[in-house]
Amino acid sequence: MTKKIVIALLLISWLIPLQAAYLLIPMDDTQSDHLKAYGIAYWALTKDVPVDWLLNFRGGSFMIKWTQTIENECVIRNVGYQMISDAQANDILTEIASPSSNMDVMKLEKFPKIAVYSPKSKQPWDDAVTLVLTYAEIPYDVIFDDEVMYNELLKYDWLHLHHEDFTGQYGKFYRSYRFFPWYQEQQQEYEASARKHGFGKVSQLKLAITKKIKAYVVGGGFLFAMCSATDTYDIALAAEGVDICDVMFDGDPMDPKAQSKLDYSRTFAFENFTLEKSPWEYEFSNIDNQPEHRGLTEANDYFTLFQYSAKWDPIPTMLTQNHSQIIKGFMGQTTGFKKDLVKGDVLIMGENKSIGEARYIHGVIEKGFFTFYGGHDPEDYQHHVGEEPTDLNLHPNSPGYRLILNNILFPAAKKKKQKT
Repeated sequence: MTKKIVIALLLISWLIPLQAAYLLIPMDDTQSDHLKAYGIAYWALTKDVPVDWLLNFRGGSFMIKWTQTIENECVIRNVGYQMISDAQANDILTEIASPSSNMDVMKLEKFPKIAVYSPKSKQPWDDAVTLVLTYAEIPYDVIFDDEVMYNELLKYDWLHLHHEDFTGQYGKFYRSYRFFPWYQEQQQEYEASARKHGFGKVSQLKLAITKKIKAYVVGGGFLFAMCSATDTYDIALAAEGVDICDVMFDGDPMDPKAQSKLDYSRTFAFENFTLEKSPWEYEFSNIDNQPEHRGLTEANDYFTLFQYSAKWDPIPTMLTQNHSQIIKGFMGQTTGFKKDLVKGDVLIMGENKSIGEARYIHGVIEKGFFTFYGGHDPEDYQHHVGEEPTDLNLHPNSPGYRLILNNILFPAAKKKKQKT
């Protein structure tokens, strides 16, 4: 009897891999935890297991060769999955390959090494990207001025710019927070970093940082930024050699002719914008479309993702994979971008058409790529300085956070030339 049981167990152990050749991780409304599903895909890549990203198939599902270890990881992380046979996997691939379907397969083969540009000291605000990376259990390194200036960006495939002001104006927080200890400590920290690297002003160091990052992207890197790290990055590039900081930021007045000296040819995404010169205003320029939000509330603020041809436009298709095409709006210091200030060769992937606002944009810079995403936290409509971070355990299916994670996996894709 015991011998028969042993034989039966052996047969079952042999049959399971035959019957369950693949794990299908659906990314439609049936998925229990969309955010951690990305973590499973990333984890599989770290184990040298390729992942098929099924573009436009059930919300951008993942298909992975079955192993007991990966299945166990799905169970541990509460990620929904289905075990499917070779025949079922082939049926899915046949359906996707049909010329009449707007679907495609993107092979993910190598996990991207991720860096977040952020001060090492604690800041009085959270960051959506680091929140979701931590929740999805995707590892990342925190880097700042030293690492960038010492050319350590080359170690990484993907770079996120944490809530940062690249113009050297300390986030334009002067009016409301100049007497707060965190503001004063940040100013001292930044000024010390500028001196360490041979610069007399913080704005000069930040310009050097923006140029190092630009070289990284030009060489093939992927840049992702949210909130004020988007527009201040381009403003710093356009203002190279021009003093746009008032006396309380760098010790001398700004150049009165600064506006006329901006060079928009240097920027990634924006052109023809007008600087906000007043140090008392919580804005850097008119790129931010936030004033147009005055007629909107949390109840009626949404933006819509565009749909693309998976077979002809795989890059924007990857970046817009979701189980919902309508995304809840959310505010930030830079909430969204005025569409008429977005360069013509930059792709608008998500917009609020009613107020002329681009929320989610993507572009190519020589060998590299960038994505700018307006707003601060996709699950906190109006996040304030000092608020508690969002608990993503309460939002495991967030469509707004999914857009961030699409960008995380993008560098893992086997490169396919984008058709135009």
